[in-house]
Amino acid sequence: MPDPIFIHYHLLDVFTGTRFGGNPLAVVLHGAEALTDAQLQQVAREFNLSETTFVYPPADAAHTKRVRIFTPARELPFAGHPTVGTAIALALAGEVAAPEAGEHEQVLELAVGPTRVRVRSRDGLAHHAQLAVARLPEEEPPLDRALVAAALGLAEGDLLGGDVHAPAVSGCGTPFLMVPLATHDALRRAAIRHDAWGATLAGTSAEMVCVFTADGAGDGVDLHARVFVPSDGIPEDPATGSAIAGLGGYLARRTPRGDGTLSWTVSQGVEMGRPSRLELEVDKAGGAITAVRVAGEAVWLGEGRLRVA
Repeated sequence: MPDPIFIHYHLLDVFTGTRFGGNPLAVVLHGAEALTDAQLQQVAREFNLSETTFVYPPADAAHTKRVRIFTPARELPFAGHPTVGTAIALALAGEVAAPEAGEHEQVLELAVGPTRVRVRSRDGLAHHAQLAVARLPEEEPPLDRALVAAALGLAEGDLLGGDVHAPAVSGCGTPFLMVPLATHDALRRAAIRHDAWGATLAGTSAEMVCVFTADGAGDGVDLHARVFVPSDGIPEDPATGSAIAGLGGYLARRTPRGDGTLSWTVSQGVEMGRPSRLELEVDKAGGAITAVRVAGEAVWLGEGRLRVA
């Protein structure tokens, strides 16, 4: 009989400094090379988290690692909490050299392209990471406000008015429909109506939605957000770095300031009982977006072995 195949994984909560908050992540540090694509998808489905990452040696020796990202349903070219969490896991596991205090940089090869991540350590432990997107945000034409509202179970008046705030798809490799809402109450009431959702997004590249509001901001938070991923069987995601990166593009295009760094702190996951905090920065020069960065903390939960075959 052939020898059994085991993989070694770590579990982290990402975009939080508290265990059992944020977005949980499984990081397979060893053993992925022995698995087929079908087995990778089976493992991600078994963990049944928003995402699972699989770490490989880099194709370019100047880079840190190659990383593949899977939801329970498919592989993604880019996702934020898996990128942040994987970088921190690599440092915590001693897979990369990290200082006792201060920062070090990793370059992770994602399907979207090489992605730079700055990891911060404290008392000898990595706890915070900031990714710089490999692909600048792209935006699609706006969608009809009434159709979007109906697909979210909301009234048209629950969405911010005016052409500048029209719902639109924005993303940095993973597209999301961005929907600005007028009130925090509308944010709490938003829910996907599956009978209307497919028709609403027809003709766009998005299968996921980010609703957000500045209403109720305070306590160091600028925006409150929720993210729904019905296409992947994830009713709601507690912390979504790729959505927040796309949100940065959406917001920066609508901010008159043409030069300098714009920044926001975004709260997510509160309605799910998994509060998360994401730090967003966008650089602009001459009115154009030149960089997007998403950052946050992560905490280690545990590790184990899983028999795959």
